[in-house]
Amino acid sequence: MDWIIRVDTRTGNVRKERATSEELGWGGRLLVAKVLLREVPPTCEPLGRHNKLLFACGLLADAPITTTGQLSVGGKSPLTGGVKESNVGGFAGKRLARLGVRALILEDSPKLPSCRTLYVSTGKVELVDAPELRRLWVGDTFKALRTRYGKAAGLIAIGPAGEMLMYGAGVAVSDDEDVQVRYAARGGLGALMGSKGIKAVVIDDSGAEPPAFADRELLMRGARALVDGLMSDPKTENRHMYGTPAILDLANRSGLLPTRNFSSGSFEHADSINGEYVRKSIAKRGGEGRSGTGCVAGCAIRCSNVWPDRTGRKIVASVQYENIALLGSNCGIGDMDRIAEMNDLCNQVGVDAIETGAAIAVAMEAGVIGFGDSEGAKGLIRQIGEGTYLGRILGNGVVVTGRLLGVRRVPAVKGQAIPGYDPRALKGNGVTYVTSPMGADHTAGNAFETLNTIKPTGREKQVESSRMLQVRAAMLDSLGLCLFTRPPIRKNPKMLLDMLKGRYGRGYTIGDARRIGEDCLDTEREFNKRAGVDERLRPMPEFMQEEALPPTGAVFDIPMEEMTGVWDVKLSEDDI
Repeated sequence: MDWIIRVDTRTGNVRKERATSEELGWGGRLLVAKVLLREVPPTCEPLGRHNKLLFACGLLADAPITTTGQLSVGGKSPLTGGVKESNVGGFAGKRLARLGVRALILEDSPKLPSCRTLYVSTGKVELVDAPELRRLWVGDTFKALRTRYGKAAGLIAIGPAGEMLMYGAGVAVSDDEDVQVRYAARGGLGALMGSKGIKAVVIDDSGAEPPAFADRELLMRGARALVDGLMSDPKTENRHMYGTPAILDLANRSGLLPTRNFSSGSFEHADSINGEYVRKSIAKRGGEGRSGTGCVAGCAIRCSNVWPDRTGRKIVASVQYENIALLGSNCGIGDMDRIAEMNDLCNQVGVDAIETGAAIAVAMEAGVIGFGDSEGAKGLIRQIGEGTYLGRILGNGVVVTGRLLGVRRVPAVKGQAIPGYDPRALKGNGVTYVTSPMGADHTAGNAFETLNTIKPTGREKQVESSRMLQVRAAMLDSLGLCLFTRPPIRKNPKMLLDMLKGRYGRGYTIGDARRIGEDCLDTEREFNKRAGVDERLRPMPEFMQEEALPPTGAVFDIPMEEMTGVWDVKLSEDDI
């Protein structure tokens, strides 16, 4: 992956540059952070000419390693005002890596509103006018692109919310059959793509030369060890059977499941939306329903699913814990079919289901519709796609929704909705939400895995744990590996070192690999500091510091001065 492609969306000019030796050491999330700090004015308008949208491949993205089809999408976030990287599955990322492209960078913005497709192949990179795609839902966009480009192309697109520059908009990526629709959902990056006048990106890797590895045998030894480690981990079988909804029961029992706009941590209808219910329903209904599917080609974990209706016809793929929590229990809705329909509507209009679920629950608290009103909620999501005044309010996220509807209880940090782990009952996540450059994002360092080792409602060890979790997440995001590869890599870090040496030819130590994550976080924090997004000025919402959360009765009580000490935590040289 030697190339960086820059597309000037104002002039249409395309520049293909060979990556420098320094840039060859950057991948995925780290590359996003480095380019933003080097090239984007930190105080620029997120949807203005000077921001840039990046599609960046991880350091191991072109290698035949499980889960490395992840693609990092990044830029200055419309929601947080700081750095944002959101990684996504689908089949486009691997194709971009096969073309030898380390990063695709969209620069500037068109003089006039436009709707274009960016086509990237072995011999051509061009912008193509596509007015016929304007305001199409995501599924219809993929269908139209398939008609023109066929199944051999990787597809990336935004929905009407992104075209209308709504801050809650995400970037969708499909598989080759257009069954799974995956999202780089968080941070408003769909609006950033819309500001560049790009409706879709088409990646055609036909005819691409196979990559050259420094030591293929060593690389494959590490890759096989990773698969073996995953398959011997009980969590992999659990995720294969139930997917991420498997954690809903534990979240509910632990009192951290967002319920009715984060007013409670447990939901009385949890049995109707948990992992066991999802698995059994998919098996019983059959048809197009599936458990144990992958979000990228060749994934050994296969934690995704296809949720069917009662006749076996697909409603949505995939339904994940986060979406069930925010669109379901957080809105007082305990019917999986209705949640799946809401999830699909979010996918089609092109918005983050987490941000949208949080915004709808705030609207419910404001009395726009009642808690539990799934038909009303679906109507609100449709309004987002239609661009009505109320739809635009909701489509711009939970903070805007709370402000304009007069609701004080707004669950957000750094302008971004809190995901499916209430920080009062999982305080390690609260530390991550406040201190991470990403804002309220569970993928930036999720403390849920520490439930059995650290008291979730206590203050002890939360800061130290968050530091390590954030470093690991940043490292894996930069390598292009799924966060679920953490357990086997922690047990046997040599497999990771073998893969890196086999790919690049130079020896890596555990400390070298960990410093990829540390460098990423340091770079992101520097950009945020210059952008005015300092964690000391973006605290936990007051209601979470004052309002006891049933059933644990916990409040978020870790002082800011203690949390900001996260960056002073010294990590062991041998830890990863």
